[in-house]
Amino acid sequence: MKKQLVNYETLTRITAAISATREPEEIVLMTVEGVKTALNVKGCTVFLVNRQTDELEIAGSYGLSQEYLDKGPISALQSIAASFKEGPVAIFDVADDPRIQYPEAATKEGIASLLSVPINVHDRVIGALRVYAAEPWEFTLEDVNFVQAVAQILGMAIDLCRLNKGYKSSIEVLKTMRDPKFFKAV
Repeated sequence: MKKQLVNYETLTRITAAISATREPEEIVLMTVEGVKTALNVKGCTVFLVNRQTDELEIAGSYGLSQEYLDKGPISALQSIAASFKEGPVAIFDVADDPRIQYPEAATKEGIASLLSVPINVHDRVIGALRVYAAEPWEFTLEDVNFVQAVAQILGMAIDLCRLNKGYKSSIEVLKTMRDPKFFKAV
């Protein structure tokens, strides 16, 4: 029962933090730290899909070394691609699973198990929230549901940040257009 309480507290902290900021970088960092702490795992990372290169780009990470994060480009088409189409994917042994793009780097980092959950916005996958465990871990349905809930909240928050920045840009353009200096220059 204690674990559920921790997860609800983490959800509450993450949503409170999201409502207090409009900066996507802050939201991502609060999220990865919150998930890592709540599940007491090695690390947590948020990846966003780069549509031009089909690569996953790190938006934020907590608990993993810079060497591991810099291991090389991560293909959205290779690295646990099933999580983008079918939903959450839990991998018990990263050293012996063909879905892992860099198994040697994961082993060297001390990662034994991994959970990958898609981040969706308007029924479109924009990235993945990944949880890394140092010990072999069979992720429970409760673990998966918690990470999915966080990923959904994160997706909404990222979308709201993008909308907010778009609105701010539009407002600035409109203010410029109302400025008498704008009309004199034209």
